Amino acid sequence: MNTTSLKPAEVEKKWVLIDASGLVVGRLATIVAMRLRGKHKANYTPHVDCGDNVIIINADKVVFTGRKREQKVYYHHTGYPGGIKERTARFILEGRFPERVVEKAVERMLPRGPLFRQILGNLRVYGGAEHPHAAQQPEALDVGALNSKNVRA
Repeated sequence: MNTTSLKPAEVEKKWVLIDASGLVVGRLATIVAMRLRGKHKANYTPHVDCGDNVIIINADKVVFTGRKREQKVYYHHTGYPGGIKERTARFILEGRFPERVVEKAVERMLPRGPLFRQILGNLRVYGGAEHPHAAQQPEALDVGALNSKNVRA
């Protein structure tokens, strides 16, 4: 029995649509990272982008467990001395680009390198319910039905 190793031309990619309203951020991010990487497939190959294209809608309606909404802090640096800035998750979710919370959660669960940048290009996150990918006929994935802990009331 031989181990199969996919070539990039042999990969079959699907489009997956996930409605993030009411879902816990970390649990959603683990499922999305696994789908983007392709680890849910039997013919997973570590050095090839064999994951699916994932569309996440309603990213502004994700929830955190506990008091993370007020206490979780996202840091970034301006590049100048003493230029470290911080924002809470609540500030970002109520701001102009609430989808960045989900993007960062998924991004930080993927391994770095050239393949990381290619895989992250397969993720599309939208704050509202509308998305421009109807022509790709994405299959809906109900993350809340996979585990009762994925949904927070």
